[in-house]
Amino acid sequence: MASDATTMDGAPPLNPASERVDPKRLFAFFIMVCGMFMSILDIQIVSASLSDIQAGLSASTQEVSWVQTAYLIAEVIAIPLSGLLSRALGTRLLFAISAGGFTAASFMCGLTSTIEQMILWRAIQGFLGAGMIPTVFASAYTIFPRSKLPLVTPIIGLVATLAPTIGPTVGGYITDLMSWHWLFFINVVPGVLITVGVLALIDFDEPNFQLLEHFDWWGLIAMAGFLGSLEYVLEEGPQYEWFQDTSVFVFGIVCAVSAIAFFYRVLTAREPIVDIRAFTDRNFALGSTFSFCVGIGLYGLTYMYPRYLAEVRGYSAVMIGETMFVSGAAMFLTAPLVGRMMTKIDMRIMIAVGLVIFAVSSWQMTWITRDYDFYELLWPQIFRGVGIMMAMIPVNNIALGTLPPERLKNASGIFNLTRNLGGAVGLAVINQVLDDRTDLHISRLQDRVNWGNSMVVETLNKFTQQFQGMGDASLMALKQLSNIVHRQAVVMGFGDAFFILTFFYLTLSTMVFFVNKPNLLGPPPDAH
Repeated sequence: MASDATTMDGAPPLNPASERVDPKRLFAFFIMVCGMFMSILDIQIVSASLSDIQAGLSASTQEVSWVQTAYLIAEVIAIPLSGLLSRALGTRLLFAISAGGFTAASFMCGLTSTIEQMILWRAIQGFLGAGMIPTVFASAYTIFPRSKLPLVTPIIGLVATLAPTIGPTVGGYITDLMSWHWLFFINVVPGVLITVGVLALIDFDEPNFQLLEHFDWWGLIAMAGFLGSLEYVLEEGPQYEWFQDTSVFVFGIVCAVSAIAFFYRVLTAREPIVDIRAFTDRNFALGSTFSFCVGIGLYGLTYMYPRYLAEVRGYSAVMIGETMFVSGAAMFLTAPLVGRMMTKIDMRIMIAVGLVIFAVSSWQMTWITRDYDFYELLWPQIFRGVGIMMAMIPVNNIALGTLPPERLKNASGIFNLTRNLGGAVGLAVINQVLDDRTDLHISRLQDRVNWGNSMVVETLNKFTQQFQGMGDASLMALKQLSNIVHRQAVVMGFGDAFFILTFFYLTLSTMVFFVNKPNLLGPPPDAH
C-alpha cells in the first residue's frame, strides 16, 4: 500500500529491502521513547503534590513553586542546545549522558531535606533530561523509512502529549500511596535500564567531536539569559502584576538584551549554538507555529481543569487525577487511528479537523457552572484528547518529516522548544485572563448583590438563621454570601477563558491553507 501511494504521488517506488527496520534499532528506539516519556512526565508529576513537598521541606508557597519553575527554566534552555550536542557527541553518548544524569538528579531530589537542595537538583534534572526529548524526534525521522512514519510518529506524538496530561494523575497516586519522595525515586530503576540500553544498542550515527572546538560559549550564555529570563517572566508575571514587580522587570530587561545578543550570535558565529536556518523551510516554520499554539492548549488545559476542580469543586489530588484520566485515555485510543488516517487523508485536513474538535471541546466548557462534575466534563475531555492527537501528530510530520537528514537534529530541538514555549505563554495568558475576568465579574456581581435585591435579602436571612448560636450570625452570613459571589465569579472567569480558546483554535485552523502538501512516502533518508 505504501509503495502504491508513493507511486501515485510521483515518487520512485520503494525498494522492499529498504523497508526493513533492524530489530536492534527498533528496540533501541523503544528504549529512547521510554526515556522521553520519563523526562516529559516529570514536568507535571509534581504539580498535584506541591503541598506535600512544601510540608516535607518546610518551604513557603513561593519557594515550593520553584520546584516546578526551576525544572522548566532549565529544560527550555537545554532543548535547543541538544541539536548541536547531538551532532557533536552522537545520539548514543548524548542520550546516555541525559538519561544517566536525569536518573542521578532524580535520586538526589528524593533525598533532599531542604527546599534549596530540591530547587538545585530539579534544575539539574530538567537540564539533563531535556536532551532526550528532541533526540527521539530526530531519530524517528532518521532511522525509519519514510513509509513507516505513519506507524512511528503517533508513538512519539502520543508520548509528547500524553505524558504532561497524566502527570498530575500519576503524581497524585504515587504521593497518596507512598510519599512525595517516590515521585523521584520511581525514576531510578527505569533510568538505569534506559542508560544501559542506549549504550548497548544505539548505533544510529557517529560523533563529530571537532564541533566542540568551536563551541559558542557566548551564544550559550545569551541563549540561557534569553530563554531562562523569558520563562521566569512568563511563570512569575501573572501573580506579581508583571513589570510592576522588580524581579520580573529586571528579568524582562535581561530577556530583551539577551535575545538581541543571542540572535546576533546565531547569525554570525562559525558554529552557532542553534541553527535557525530550518525556518527558511515553509512547512517547518508553519509546523513550529502550530506546535507553539497546540502547546498553549496542551499545557493550558492541563492547568485549567485541575484548578477548577480544586478551587470550585474542592477535589483532592487523587480525585483530580481520576477525572483528568479521561483525556489521557482518549489520546491513547486516538493515536493509532491517526497513524492509519495519515496514509489516506491529507494531513492538512487532519490538522484543521483536530483544531476544530479542540475548539468544540473548549466551546462546550464556555457554559461551565459550579456544578460541573465528572460526567459534565466527560465529552469536553474526550474531544480535547482526540483534537490534540489529530492536530499534533500530523504537525510533527509536516514540520520534521520533509527536512533533509542533516538538518533534523537542530530542527528537532527548535521544534520541541516551540511546544514548551507555547505552554509557558499559554499558562501566563490564561492566568492573566482568569485573574482579570474574575475581578471584573466580582465587581459586576457586587453591583447586583445589594439590599434592593429580594433574592439576596432572602438568602442572607436563610444563612443568618443557619448560623444562629454560632457567633455573629449576621457577619457569618455575609461571609458565606461573599464566598458564593467569589466562586461564581471564578466560574464565569473560566467560561471566558474557554471562550477565548475556542475562538483562537477556530482561527488557527484556517492557517492550514498556507501549508504545502507534504510527501512523506518518498525514499528513506540515509541513516548511518
